[in-house]
Amino acid sequence: MMGLGLTIVTGIAEAQQHAHEALQSGGPPRLQVLDASTFGELEALTGQIIPSDDGPGAREAGVAYFIDHALATFESDKRETYSKGLTEIQEARRKLFPHSTNIAGLTPGEQIELLQSIDKSAFFELLRTHTVWGYVGSPIYGGNRDKAGWVHIKFDDRMHFQPPFGYYDAEAGRNTTP
Repeated sequence: MMGLGLTIVTGIAEAQQHAHEALQSGGPPRLQVLDASTFGELEALTGQIIPSDDGPGAREAGVAYFIDHALATFESDKRETYSKGLTEIQEARRKLFPHSTNIAGLTPGEQIELLQSIDKSAFFELLRTHTVWGYVGSPIYGGNRDKAGWVHIKFDDRMHFQPPFGYYDAEAGRNTTP
């Protein structure tokens, strides 16, 4: 069981590194599993799961690149779930918005309505999980570009703390004699 956990953590770190490198390259994204059209659809969906309206969102953190790499490596067994899920969400899009041609072209409100129509599905749960992993993963491993997720949640990323750590440690270090 311990080996499986380490394998997953290693895979997440590799996916985060891929996301970081893809975003830093400055050129067109290097996709491993997704085609450009599917990538754009996923970027639109993840952008509504963690939007950019009150801070950096999934798009700025490169979550879709993380998902692409995850599907190429440690989550390769989830490709079929993504394929079926994307087919189902496209069908829901056509029913809800017959005038539309793709998810990325919908308004933000329409994208949210579309996501709400599938929010009980296994695909949505997987997409949400991957979005969070790609958004708040440690930048040491290349994900969470510019610490976008950590900035948004106000995570203190010093990774090294000096005593006193809290109230009791501070009190213990004081000279209490009058």
